[in-house]
Amino acid sequence: MQYRTLGSTGVHVSSLCLGSMMFGEWGNPDHEDSVGIIRTALDAGVNIIDTADVYSGGESEVIVGKAIAGRRDDVVLATKVSSPMGPGLNERGASRRWIVRACEESLRRLGTDHIDLYQVHRPDAATDLDETLGALSDLVRSGKIRYAGSSTFTPSSIVQAQWTAERRQRERFVCEQPPYSLLTRGVEVDVLPTCEAYRMGVLAWSPLAGGWLSGRWRRDAAGLSSRRTRTMPFRATAAHYDLGVPGNQAKLDAATELAALADEAGLTLIQLALAFVTTHPAVSAAIIGPRTADHLRGQLSAADVVLEPAVLDRIDRLVAPGTDLNPDDAGYGAAVLADPKRRRRVPE
Repeated sequence: MQYRTLGSTGVHVSSLCLGSMMFGEWGNPDHEDSVGIIRTALDAGVNIIDTADVYSGGESEVIVGKAIAGRRDDVVLATKVSSPMGPGLNERGASRRWIVRACEESLRRLGTDHIDLYQVHRPDAATDLDETLGALSDLVRSGKIRYAGSSTFTPSSIVQAQWTAERRQRERFVCEQPPYSLLTRGVEVDVLPTCEAYRMGVLAWSPLAGGWLSGRWRRDAAGLSSRRTRTMPFRATAAHYDLGVPGNQAKLDAATELAALADEAGLTLIQLALAFVTTHPAVSAAIIGPRTADHLRGQLSAADVVLEPAVLDRIDRLVAPGTDLNPDDAGYGAAVLADPKRRRRVPE
């Protein structure tokens, strides 16, 4: 297992981060099996686990808490806040009111007295960044969190957060969590360089492009579909998997060609995909999200893979640097552009 520092924190993390979105109702509902998968990853050298309060309605955090019991000091524990956790209008977002309450609830579910990295899951346009950073700063000072981070923030939001922290004497975001894969390379244009400029760590989510780079999605495969559209309707929609969408056809073609390249290089497509993400100098770790023990074994096999420059050049010819084959995969930025209210003045 390779290890890197998380930005400028001095905290060493494994190049593969165990994501826990698939533990619980959304993926693997068997708590005992999920705990076993987490502990196998820890035994293999993974030392950072990423979860979120919203994953399976908090069930994922409960499972992670069970798995790390007795090993808490060996784990860099990350979770997230801001996604809806109930029907109430204030049971979401990045207000001080919600962050403080949500943190206490995550601590309870995780069975710990502190969170190492507490991340704002998505920007909250309704809340001033200074309020958000102020609440996070108070949580740092109280010892309930060690560091604060962001997830799927646009470059301008990343910069705004850094400037706000500097000018208002707040704790700054030390890490960003963007979508990044062989098929979703848009963050190479500005998000990753911005993180490097501010010496922020980067935990890349969906390095297997939501399963497109698992090896199953290829032109000659039959009956292609994703279980995510059934188990996580608000996270994975037809826009990401419908082969009638031109961007998804482009992903299918690229996945097929990339699988052939991996075979030539003596690698699995999963190994190629994960090694590609961890090769970028801005990336601290790629977040893997196994649902089964077999998934974990296949992903852990990429831990020490190093791609030759010739292979990286071939990848660039198949998917150009800075390209998102399907703009819907780009995360928050795409949602902003798709919302007319965010780019058109409303008539008075």
